[in-house]
Amino acid sequence: MTYSEPARTAARRTRSPVTSTVSAAPATGITIYGCGQGEATLFRELAPRFGVLPTITEEAVSEANVELAFGNRCITVSHKTRIANSTLLALGQAGVTYISTRSIGYNHIDVEYAKSVGITVENSAYSPDSVADYTLMLMLMAVRNAKTTVCRAAMHDYRLSDVRGKELRDLTIGVIGTGRIGAAVVDRLRGFGCHILAHDNHPEIAADYVPLDDLLQLSDIVTLHTPLAADTHHLLNHRRIEQLKHGAYIINTGRGPLIDTEALVPALESGRLGGAALDVLEGEEGIFYADYRNKPIENKALVRLQNLPNVLISPHTAYYTDHALSDMVENSISNCLTFESRNQHG
Repeated sequence: MTYSEPARTAARRTRSPVTSTVSAAPATGITIYGCGQGEATLFRELAPRFGVLPTITEEAVSEANVELAFGNRCITVSHKTRIANSTLLALGQAGVTYISTRSIGYNHIDVEYAKSVGITVENSAYSPDSVADYTLMLMLMAVRNAKTTVCRAAMHDYRLSDVRGKELRDLTIGVIGTGRIGAAVVDRLRGFGCHILAHDNHPEIAADYVPLDDLLQLSDIVTLHTPLAADTHHLLNHRRIEQLKHGAYIINTGRGPLIDTEALVPALESGRLGGAALDVLEGEEGIFYADYRNKPIENKALVRLQNLPNVLISPHTAYYTDHALSDMVENSISNCLTFESRNQHG
């Protein structure tokens, strides 16, 4: 579904001081690609407040729908689909000079190629609390054997499990990456009284920072919050997974390729690791966010992981809260207007 619409209903929230500055400006056109129903409602609600005329489509940006961006220098895209370089070239030729991705990560866009065709790419910040809350939930579910317990209860088997749960206060938690989300996870963990270790190449918070090898060897739970880049791809590879304590748990709410899945699966199947809770996974593209109830899943690692009683899989949903979605929509609009303002004054 694709449609263009004028500003209609003024938003009632008060969040950003930018709004009073830009509301009096002439309407600015922004094309919003890959926009679900919830996001579309928010864009329609917030656009008038910013003096924006949105063109909204559920379709991911592609060469086939580049014409929707004609006349608009700024577009915003979802993180759910990788943008081909040929699409970036077509966007540049259509006059697009700015892309705001509604995500923290950029790994679905070749930022350097975009720059080479005259397009600036920036992310949209949102509250880190959504992912931090979800991370703690996954930790608790993992160490309390929640998957097995809930599945058995759903089949009316109410016996206690043979495996007892663990309490966070008795465990050492290793946090890899202490940016906004990692720092929010550390803040929450302090309330549980557990021992917290941290690793980051650029320490920014008060924490017990240790070398990565030490963190892996000492932690009962390792949680990943570092950006995906060339030097963090397969950060947990076969060698590092072998360094983990016997029975350790891995939590990943960052990006799937931070873990070498081919090394992770046998470590879980053999019982060497206690379990894993994965909101992201290598090869999730085209599977997560789609209905596969009546379709074969070609990602064999995903199937093997889901068959394990000690592995929790969720479809890249940690960020997905009312608050975070509103942040992403508002910041995407604000980013585009800031870029336009810079160009006008530059």
